Amino acid sequence: MKKFWNWKKHRTVNEDGLESTERVLELRGTIAEESWFEDDVTPKMFKNELLSGSGDITVYINSPGGDCVAAAQIYNMLSEYAGKVTVKIDAIAASAASVIAMAGDTVLMSPTSMMMVHNPATIAFGDHNEMQKAIDLLAEVKESIINAYQLKTGLSRAKLSRLMEEETWMNVHKAVELGFADGIFGKKKEYEQEDDETEQENTPNEDEEEQQNATSFLFSRKAVNSNLLNKLTKKSAESGHPVAEIIDRLDTIKKFI
Repeated sequence: MKKFWNWKKHRTVNEDGLESTERVLELRGTIAEESWFEDDVTPKMFKNELLSGSGDITVYINSPGGDCVAAAQIYNMLSEYAGKVTVKIDAIAASAASVIAMAGDTVLMSPTSMMMVHNPATIAFGDHNEMQKAIDLLAEVKESIINAYQLKTGLSRAKLSRLMEEETWMNVHKAVELGFADGIFGKKKEYEQEDDETEQENTPNEDEEEQQNATSFLFSRKAVNSNLLNKLTKKSAESGHPVAEIIDRLDTIKKFI
């Protein structure tokens, strides 16, 4: 069976020179490449490996997401784990992977990593009754995902629902600002002023605010698309060309880019 997780043991030495073994869980690639839906083999195997040791664990995540059922089970197992769980997002935690990240007692992101939240999706086939069942299911799945986000961030359900609706991408600073993450991991550079000549005109508070505004980043695909359509509508009114004609031209241009 191809697994999307891998357990490792890292030996570390503390400040007192004492050696200890750290349990490390790596979640890489698509969550549940072999679906966990109605399949007790994969989650049972994961749980057995999780409980095969004790002590604190560090979970590294680099995943675009995947099966929300698998993500929910991993989230629950990590949440109920007796030791401390530290999550480190070293590249991307998108979709279902962001749900798993919420199980960490501490969630850290690298300076170059990203987190993405969006509405759950599925594939449905059948008449209008089957379509309605799929819609109702997705609504319930979304509410369950919001539960995990809300427990971690403390944000309102309405705010979290909007972030998911708009397919929101966050860098580490925005994730920390919104409560999805607790901080940054990795090497940090500290800047010290050597003399009075190097001091900036801004006050420390202004410097801090300017840095936060410069580094906090959030991208909403839906907002960008809506903004583009609004501009196209306005351009259409000014030029007399239908919006559909403008969009068709854009599609033609994309083929040659």
